[in-house]
Amino acid sequence: MPSNAEPGIHALRRAIARWQTWWVRLFILSVLIMPAVPLPRVWAVLCMVVPLLLFLVRPPARRPEPVVLCAPVRGRWVAFNSPGSRVPSHRVRAHGQMYAVDVLREDAGAPGTRGRTLLGRSPEDYPSFGTPVVAMAAGTVVHVSDHLRDHRARDAWPGLIWMLTLEGFFRLLGGAPAILGNRVIIRHDDSTFSAYAHLRRSSATVRAGDRVAAGQTLGQVGNTGNSSEPHLHVQLMDRPRPESAAGLPMQWSGVEVDPERLSLRWATGYARPSAVPGFPANGQYFDAPGPA
Repeated sequence: MPSNAEPGIHALRRAIARWQTWWVRLFILSVLIMPAVPLPRVWAVLCMVVPLLLFLVRPPARRPEPVVLCAPVRGRWVAFNSPGSRVPSHRVRAHGQMYAVDVLREDAGAPGTRGRTLLGRSPEDYPSFGTPVVAMAAGTVVHVSDHLRDHRARDAWPGLIWMLTLEGFFRLLGGAPAILGNRVIIRHDDSTFSAYAHLRRSSATVRAGDRVAAGQTLGQVGNTGNSSEPHLHVQLMDRPRPESAAGLPMQWSGVEVDPERLSLRWATGYARPSAVPGFPANGQYFDAPGPA
């Protein structure tokens, strides 16, 4: 069970990380205005470097035993950006994403390669879109946001390049809301917190303060935030605010992994030593049972 009591240096790191979005904004602002400010060069450089260094501070990470939960979806899905293949699963520790995983339903009609059209497909064209998302464990809802619109998929090279460059930059400046999109965060009885991100606009079925049971519907899969196509991003954290949270490992009970089939689109080869054993790896199909 996570403890709120931390050594001073860990508490300081967490406090600094909580403001990471403001540190990067301050860094960009200093880069823009420092050349025009009549300061000695050393001081001007310090004014730019210090916010950047503070932005790079992350909450203290630890690796306890994985928390056993039920899966956040039902039926057959594919895992990608998974801690079953590597940690950090999304190559970053920011916003509590160290052990986060993305899941989607395979689209049999999706092209094997990315297209070159300027506009991606509508989110309604994807089988994941609108699928129910359920709570991984009982708890109390601490945050709900579902006002952001679902954007078109970044399934063509122009859209993907836009997402990874200018759009990615502006989402970084926007912080967790711009990155995670519509989301629900739940505090569980063991003081861990689960976050369900990229949800469909106006699909949330719970509100802050609601008590939920394991397997209860929270909303629907959407395409909001930093998302290339409709999918669910889910993570376990030790704090309710992603900015100041460290990610925690998890396992899904009752999930059956198909050992004979891989999605070639999402598979990335052998799992690395940092991977969480037993968790669905990148490209693996898994079947999540319904409620008992």
